[in-house]
Amino acid sequence: MADAVDIIRELWRSERPDLDTWPVSIVGRVQRLSRILERELKAFDNRHGLESGEFDVLTTLRRSGPPYRMTAGAFLKASMVTSGAITKRIDRMEARGLVERVRLPAGDRRSVQIRLTEKGIQLIDELFPLHLENEMRLLQALSAEEAEQLAGLLRRLLESFGDTSLN
Repeated sequence: MADAVDIIRELWRSERPDLDTWPVSIVGRVQRLSRILERELKAFDNRHGLESGEFDVLTTLRRSGPPYRMTAGAFLKASMVTSGAITKRIDRMEARGLVERVRLPAGDRRSVQIRLTEKGIQLIDELFPLHLENEMRLLQALSAEEAEQLAGLLRRLLESFGDTSLN
């Protein structure tokens, strides 16, 4: 069964038979899959009253362990969000009582930390199992063995770009 990427490659074979389009078979699918997964994850967040990126804030702080707080710099390294949107996102989440900013003693150059509130802990503890079920649904086309193989291949590709730690 052909997918959209197969059709794209076939069109290129017709137009430029001199080019080997094998990279499109991977990069094109990863790009298309990324868009689909982002759309599905955003829909999950929205169904649970979260805006884009807020789920990641909650999970980043929750997995950091007690006292569930991090400096802004450490948070940016450990999360999957960009620095550009983080201030507004934290402002919105703070207004809803999910996180709070903790001022550190004067002279501490890390001066502010972001901390998960009790309300935020309860919310993420409720949502994370549902999130995992949703991700399992998104990956149901793969057997356990295929999923493990794909994870290994993606890990190798990420490692080749130096994406090997949260720091």
